[in-house]
Amino acid sequence: MKTPDAPGRPLDADSGEPLHLQVRGHLRAQIMNHSLPPGTSLPSEAQLQVRYGVSRSVVRQALGALAAEGLIERGRGRGSTVAPRREHHRLVHRTSGLSAQLGSTGASVGTEVLSLTVRDADASTEVLGTEQVLALERLRTADGVPIAVIHTWLPVPAFSTLTAEDLHDASLHAVLGEKFGVQIASGRRQIRAVAGDQDLLRLLELEASSPVLLLEGTSFDQDGRPVEVFSTWHHPDHVVFDIDIQRDASAPAVPSGPALSSGAADPVADRARQLGAELLRFADQLSDAGH
Repeated sequence: MKTPDAPGRPLDADSGEPLHLQVRGHLRAQIMNHSLPPGTSLPSEAQLQVRYGVSRSVVRQALGALAAEGLIERGRGRGSTVAPRREHHRLVHRTSGLSAQLGSTGASVGTEVLSLTVRDADASTEVLGTEQVLALERLRTADGVPIAVIHTWLPVPAFSTLTAEDLHDASLHAVLGEKFGVQIASGRRQIRAVAGDQDLLRLLELEASSPVLLLEGTSFDQDGRPVEVFSTWHHPDHVVFDIDIQRDASAPAVPSGPALSSGAADPVADRARQLGAELLRFADQLSDAGH
């Protein structure tokens, strides 16, 4: 698949940033937001020279940096193409946690416990109904690559005997089931795109000002009791959120034919579309601010 030779955004010669990094940044943004999906052929070096008004050496430096990052593949006589990406898919509508879902795909999942402390409850954890909570911070990897930072709050004293050793390279939900007989049966989830702070970006090995995917929620056990409040920041390049869409049984039948486009909206589908548009706008704003 080839991409058309469209005009590029003008480079800023007065920004102090080298031109090859600006070209690399423009192309990288298009790769990351899937304007240039995997398998797409990039314009030739000559076309990129014209597009950005730079020399061939600048273009070659930019392409070399993208190749070193694993974002493109270069071949003699066949130009450059966007490289396949190793993405991990998370089904956010299911109660199974990230560890279990990744493990089911054959990925090697690792978990590092960053901290485990008892704290006073606040407004964000009052749903747990306890004066104190166990605050857990973890870093999750897949095939050795950092993909998520997880903050979890659990009620005390119900889970006060939980230890960091219990959770090393383990699933929290599995440990809750094995050690406490608690099964996660339902929950509420919210998704948003946010800017990562310095510590978060360092842990996820992301560049400054990169957006991340934040999944927040509360989980309930088999008896309907709230047992977990969590916030999970996902690496936007390595994790994809999947949502299964089903028509509400109580909703009116969707009209056929031309009226289909005006049928009742599915709120989950709408939120998925809104999130995609939000991420693209966010990435564009960050790219513009950085150049």
